[in-house]
Amino acid sequence: MAVAKKPAAKKPAAKPAAKKAAPAKKAVVPAVKKVAPAAKQPAAKRTPNAAFMKPMTPSPTLAAVVGDKGLPRTEVTKKIWEYIKKHELQDAKNKRMINADDKLKLIFGGKKQVSMFEMTKLISGHLS
Repeated sequence: MAVAKKPAAKKPAAKPAAKKAAPAKKAVVPAVKKVAPAAKQPAAKRTPNAAFMKPMTPSPTLAAVVGDKGLPRTEVTKKIWEYIKKHELQDAKNKRMINADDKLKLIFGGKKQVSMFEMTKLISGHLS
């Protein structure tokens, strides 16, 4: 006699275990080697141009502003700017313009106002 087997009862499906979220991993950045900057070579010193350093004799009208001894062009320009700053002759609105007083008017050829670039051109006419 054969005994009939009862079908096995199905077990209820187990719920999958909730996975715990793993803590966020920090991104690993590879270490960068610090490289020492290359040693800077000293800049080659420029020798001043002899033409700029040659003493020039100012005309009598220019001598009233910068003095009557011979000066290099660079020094003449410095003295003119000292005079302009001292007497506040630079235009307030447009700093590139120079307002002439009586002494500078003679140097500037009678013009009341000149640009700073035109000024250097007019000054060079008074140097010999």
